[in-house]
Amino acid sequence: MGNDLFEYGLNFNRRRFLSKASLGLGSLALGSLLVPGLFGGNKNQDDNFVPGIPHFAPKAKRVIYLFQNGAPSQLELFDYKPKLREMVGQELPASIRGGQRLTGMTANQDSFPLAGSFVDFKQYGESRAWISDLFPYTSKIVDDICIVKSMYTEAINHDPALTFLQTGAQQGNRPSMGSWLSYGLGSENKDLPAFTVLLSRGIGNGQGVYTKLWSNGFLDSIHQGVQFSSGENPVLFIKDPKGMDRDTRRKMLDNVSSLNQLAYQEFGDPEITTKIQQYEMAYRMQTSVPEVMDVSKEPDDIIKLYGPDCLVPGTFAANTLLARKLSENGVRFVQLYHQGWDQHGDLPYEITKQAKDVDQASAALVTDLKQRGLLDETLVIWGGEFGRTNYSQGTLTKDNYGRDHHPRSFSIWMAGGGVKPGIVYGETDEFGYNVIKDPVHVHDFHATVLYQLGLDHERLVFKHLGRRYRLTDVDGKVVKDILA
Repeated sequence: MGNDLFEYGLNFNRRRFLSKASLGLGSLALGSLLVPGLFGGNKNQDDNFVPGIPHFAPKAKRVIYLFQNGAPSQLELFDYKPKLREMVGQELPASIRGGQRLTGMTANQDSFPLAGSFVDFKQYGESRAWISDLFPYTSKIVDDICIVKSMYTEAINHDPALTFLQTGAQQGNRPSMGSWLSYGLGSENKDLPAFTVLLSRGIGNGQGVYTKLWSNGFLDSIHQGVQFSSGENPVLFIKDPKGMDRDTRRKMLDNVSSLNQLAYQEFGDPEITTKIQQYEMAYRMQTSVPEVMDVSKEPDDIIKLYGPDCLVPGTFAANTLLARKLSENGVRFVQLYHQGWDQHGDLPYEITKQAKDVDQASAALVTDLKQRGLLDETLVIWGGEFGRTNYSQGTLTKDNYGRDHHPRSFSIWMAGGGVKPGIVYGETDEFGYNVIKDPVHVHDFHATVLYQLGLDHERLVFKHLGRRYRLTDVDGKVVKDILA
């Protein structure tokens, strides 16, 4: 008993004293449940910021991010460089490299032989954009997408680069893009989470993906991404155990909620209300998730559009179709990770297989959203964490080569959500090594995505440990030249 009293006494702090003294706390607690985050986080936000209300009129309502984990080679897909074929096998000029940092995998190479792409390119659409023959389906939607060839990052290895693209920092424990959007805008559907994650894998070397990439960081845990699996139970631990029916589950949650509300009134910990929200979301997801994950009612023309793999759970095509279903049902941020793009060797074989995995479904998603009238309000993003070198890692032969990590330039594409369609933005030098026109840093990319959703990246802040954090850290500018 003595220890219990001692522990209870430790909780009698300034927060508890003020909460007990305030007659209005019960109303605040109720308000925080009715409008999640309305009261609990104001001390950490911009003074004029109210969660769920954008800073200005948005062009997009939601995002689908088709992340190509492992860093696809821009030189085999979007950044056509005939100079590399002309000079194949010759040494990369020192003036082009400029002493830039290399990874430990090629820093000790005696030479850096230029590797021309094994695949041909052609121009498509009114933009006359160069697209690789590996992407026949993407070539058909070239007038619907904006290709950005001038992305760059400071991170040269996979984990920090991947973390940087997803969270705005190379270290972990920061909120991801989806968490920031959940925090800033909330969900459009109370029966589904604001942020969901889907994983797939190709045949190539698969760099790992970790839960830190969809973590809420220091934001309330309600903003963490919810991973959906391809198994019988898409979301773990939401199914009722044997012997419990839905009415019993409802009564149990009501009783737990009452106890948690008493605890909130006692201690004022905002994570208590977050737990209540999570329990209620899990309860609602018991009926909403099976319905949205069911593709059996999709018409034949949609199955044909995405390809037969869309009926195979866990494939990129299946996840892309699910991304459309989740998005049209109000999920704010749908994040896909497709592993297998880390081609340090045997690149011609591996990238051909990887491209076939994603080409048809990626193009189908844009087409599907467009014909449903959803593309204008849905921002689709396709790309990896950095690019690939113009020289071969290891031995270069006529039919085989690999490419090392290259942070100085890489390509992505974006579609819908108020982005200009049918344009190519940015340019690299004739060797495909350095950006020479319209550079786009990772922070600029993040600022632009937030802007399209009606959020000012300098005002979307959260105070943590005495510092005001944001997705773009202390940098970033909106790339308005690519916006309609």
